Amino acid sequence: MENHLQTKDWGLGLNGHLIIAGPCSAETPEQIEKVCLDMKKENMIPHLFRAGIWKPRTRPGSFEGIGEEGLTWMEIVRNHLNIPITTEVGNAAHVELALKHKVDVLWIGARTTVNPFAVQEIADALKGVDIPVMVKNPMNPDLQLWLGALERLQTVGINKLAAIHRGFSDSYDKRFRNKPNWSMPIHLKREWKGMEVINDPSHIVGNRAGILETAQRAINFGLDGLMIETHHDPDNAWSDAKQQVTPAALKQILSKIDFRETAGSENPGERLNDLRTAVDHLDDQLLDLLQERFSMIDQIGAYKRENHLTVFQSDRWKYVMESRTQKGVKKNLSEKFMKELLYCIHEESVKRQEKQLREADPVKR
Repeated sequence: MENHLQTKDWGLGLNGHLIIAGPCSAETPEQIEKVCLDMKKENMIPHLFRAGIWKPRTRPGSFEGIGEEGLTWMEIVRNHLNIPITTEVGNAAHVELALKHKVDVLWIGARTTVNPFAVQEIADALKGVDIPVMVKNPMNPDLQLWLGALERLQTVGINKLAAIHRGFSDSYDKRFRNKPNWSMPIHLKREWKGMEVINDPSHIVGNRAGILETAQRAINFGLDGLMIETHHDPDNAWSDAKQQVTPAALKQILSKIDFRETAGSENPGERLNDLRTAVDHLDDQLLDLLQERFSMIDQIGAYKRENHLTVFQSDRWKYVMESRTQKGVKKNLSEKFMKELLYCIHEESVKRQEKQLREADPVKR
């Protein structure tokens, strides 16, 4: 795999999609060496090697990272793969140690991004340092908080910046460990022209089986690279075992991805094509949202069937029509359009619920 990463180019435009791989956590020097050797064996050398040294955990008692000792093991990566290394920092002390051990790229994790005080502490520790920094999205879908973290770093002179999209907490959607909410990284790229956004499918799906599909969707949406947790023995990893893959599996995943390129020219014809591509991406999001909505409608239909309720509930329909129309008008959508849209959605909802009733108790002719 050709290595396109030139550290000096960060924040100025990457040459191709960036691939970041390595274990969730540095565990032992033997583990780091084994991962490197397996990467070489598979000819699957990423552009950037990742390994967590400090691991923020919700509750104490679980593995919270090996600490500074693990930074000394990163020389193994340089010796075997000759590529840059990256690790997560959560405070000024982490920054100092990472710089001491010549870590090439830093990233700020989602749990840190939510706290402007913590981000500012890291930014202050990096003042005057020329190093690339990646910022993961905050746990909650707050675009301003994400932008703010990047701006704090830029303010102290860090210009080699990239963002990482790792999904957002959602206790209701069990399909994901962290729901992707694809509109957020797209909005970030619109707000900050030229900002590269790397996708982290490992943390989005939380299991290795779903990585390929999510990674492909990220590329389809125009994101600029992938961070995939890679371990020589994932089942026995000390952290996030379910979502890590072997170097061989990583090679297979990447070989199946259609790495789509975005147009770089600004002439009118290509600009129009870029806009149409953006519309296509938004349409994909609309279809995903409609699918989710009708999935909930099916659950409502099942509840009505079990509790002998009618499909059509006039009070509820009146509330939905009035409240959604008002919201749409406030978002600069016409009242006529909103009513027609809601009517179509309602018709489909009624048909789906009515079908459930017929299948449960078909009319005998």
